[in-house]
Amino acid sequence: MKTISRFEYPEELQPVFKKAKKLEWITVAYLISTALVVYLTMGNSQAMKTAYFEDLLSLTPSVSFLIASRIFHKKPNKDFPYGYHRVVSIAYLCSALALFSVGAFLIYDSSATLIKQEHPTIGIKVIFGHEIWLGYLMMAAMVYSTVPAMVLGRLKLPLAKKLHEKNLYTDADMNKADWMTGAAAIPGIIGIGMGWWWADSVAALIISLDIIKDGYTNLKQAVFALMNQVPKNVDDQKTDPLLLEIEHKLTHQPWIKEHMFRLREEGHIYQGEAFVVIQDEVNLTQRLEKLSEEISDLNWRVQEFVIMPVRELPRSNA
Repeated sequence: MKTISRFEYPEELQPVFKKAKKLEWITVAYLISTALVVYLTMGNSQAMKTAYFEDLLSLTPSVSFLIASRIFHKKPNKDFPYGYHRVVSIAYLCSALALFSVGAFLIYDSSATLIKQEHPTIGIKVIFGHEIWLGYLMMAAMVYSTVPAMVLGRLKLPLAKKLHEKNLYTDADMNKADWMTGAAAIPGIIGIGMGWWWADSVAALIISLDIIKDGYTNLKQAVFALMNQVPKNVDDQKTDPLLLEIEHKLTHQPWIKEHMFRLREEGHIYQGEAFVVIQDEVNLTQRLEKLSEEISDLNWRVQEFVIMPVRELPRSNA
């Protein structure tokens, strides 16, 4: 079986891709240290406990991105003639599922605590012979889990858009969940210190609503992408305007009478085909090859676009 050519990021995006991988390695190391710090200081705090589990799940997008980055550029072969790019979509699904799971866990755990009316307590810890309220250590841990996560998330967003990397974008959303968890946990800890037993769980419940919303949106899009939905933008999940450019290119060919085309995502790249009814067959082979190249040149994401001349267009239910 003949395979298609190997896919790569264009040369100008190679440094961007390397920077994204570097940020993900930094994220993995940071999240492991954060989880350890939170575990050592969480005590009986509900918000701290949820922050700890959230930090552990937060590793999923970074780890899945790093694994996928070692696979997707492998050369196509007889077993995988289209290449390995769908591993990016699988990584995106894992990341979206992790983000959704974090939100669902936060809602369940916080709601259960409120219903049971559990009264968390924050004790005293002796450090170098001095008694220190554990709440101070908790808040310090939350500051550590908040500021770097905010910075990392902001650094990843523009890279995700340039690379059309939805998994990286979801990881930025996960970093947002990290710093929101930390920011909400601090007033919860203060509330416990003031005797407001419910403050801790309410803080965790509030942040869970935004997290599960982002998780659901990304999870839905990850599943739809695997079902070959029309390609969507990384950030706003709207139909990629590149489809309009392809439509414009096909429409303005005087030798084509009618046409229809489709495009699908293969990880961060696109593959597609067009069916065209020809009204002028002069130099047809050359025209087809030239038009295919022109469409592929519209954007680096269009890695393969096949144009098939037909007598009449296939029937469509759309």
